[in-house]
Amino acid sequence: MNKHHEHTGPTDEQQITLRGPGELADALPYMMGFHPNDSIVLVALHGSRGRFGGRLRLGIPRSPREWSPVAEQLAQCLIEGSERRGSRPDGIVVFLCQDPADGETSGSVMERLRPLAQRLRTACGTFEVPVYEALCISDGRYWSYCCPDARCCPPEGSTLALPGTSVMAAAAAYAGVQVRGSLREMEGRLAPWTTPAASGQEKALDTAGSALLPRILDGTGREQVAAETLAMARRLMKRIGETSQDGGRAESDAADDRLVTHDEAAAVILGLQDRDTRDRAAEWMEGADAEPALRLWRTLARRCVGPYSEHAAAPLTLAGWVAWSTGDEPGARVALGLALRVDPEYVFARLLHQACNEGLDPEALRSCLRRTERATPDSPAGRPGAPHRSRPQQVRPVTRKPGADRKDLPSAGTRPGGREPGNRSRARRRSGQRGTRSGR
Repeated sequence: MNKHHEHTGPTDEQQITLRGPGELADALPYMMGFHPNDSIVLVALHGSRGRFGGRLRLGIPRSPREWSPVAEQLAQCLIEGSERRGSRPDGIVVFLCQDPADGETSGSVMERLRPLAQRLRTACGTFEVPVYEALCISDGRYWSYCCPDARCCPPEGSTLALPGTSVMAAAAAYAGVQVRGSLREMEGRLAPWTTPAASGQEKALDTAGSALLPRILDGTGREQVAAETLAMARRLMKRIGETSQDGGRAESDAADDRLVTHDEAAAVILGLQDRDTRDRAAEWMEGADAEPALRLWRTLARRCVGPYSEHAAAPLTLAGWVAWSTGDEPGARVALGLALRVDPEYVFARLLHQACNEGLDPEALRSCLRRTERATPDSPAGRPGAPHRSRPQQVRPVTRKPGADRKDLPSAGTRPGGREPGNRSRARRRSGQRGTRSGR
């Protein structure tokens, strides 16, 4: 289950009229920017014509015991979030998206999720906002939980339109809106290796950790490690940037993986566990730096294998930040959601995740980072070998205390109806997590 919901606000896009459950189901990937498999999606509707507003996505909880509290929190989140942005929804559309498991049919998926759909309808009704439609989408078919008319919504379900043939697809093509594949595919680009090469990467991380830990614990050594980390990252960005991406996403990612050795990846991954070093790396978020930086952060996230999975929070957060900064909000929410999945208490990811989900403009943070770079002439962002210098406190947007952040972001690290997942994270670190982490 994805413990962190994704919320997007309304947009002033071209007006499209959708008629019936089929066109609503076909429109979902274009509203989200990807196919949201294994997901609950709620969409707010406004006005007499049902204008689309905020959208919220959460992974479907595996245990039905969680469905009631999850439904209540999702309804509250979407309705109150819409009110903060200007207007209370007049209605809501619910989507439940899940493909069949082994031995299961799409029809049995629909029946299994029917109680969840009912809980969502009841939860929205508690806030006096009706659910106009609730759809199940599974294995290329869709069902309506609200329409009793078998003539338009038969019990065996209806087939989704062929990709690219719906009214929403035509409008999206005209507007330049792209669907980036499925959520599973997007997360797969950032997932740790499971190939035989993972053992070699784990050994390199062990070796680098043994060498870097004593230096990081020493004040002078920590600054030197920071400079070396940023210099190495710069060299890898240059190497990646000089290599064109040919073929599909999988082929491009594999090509990037071949450009970075185990030792290089280990050194940068461990160096980024230092908060100040990670914040310096966040300055590579626009212009010619953005694309190679994003490719590097994805590559490093895939190298956080085995017991080092929690170390992926830093490169995942950087990947999410660059994606958001360059206008890829769906990609940003996926990367930041994964960062919070591996470390629910990672403050930088929590702040960015909330800001992205609330539709804030990333330019405010970009401007802050630009001022930071100008304030330090020896910035490693501009000079790979330059010494690390501490930045003025007032231009560091990511150093708020975790306790204060938890008060501002009550749902960022807590699964609705469940216990605090951060306790598991702390327990892992106490039980001997290898490597070194410094700051958040």
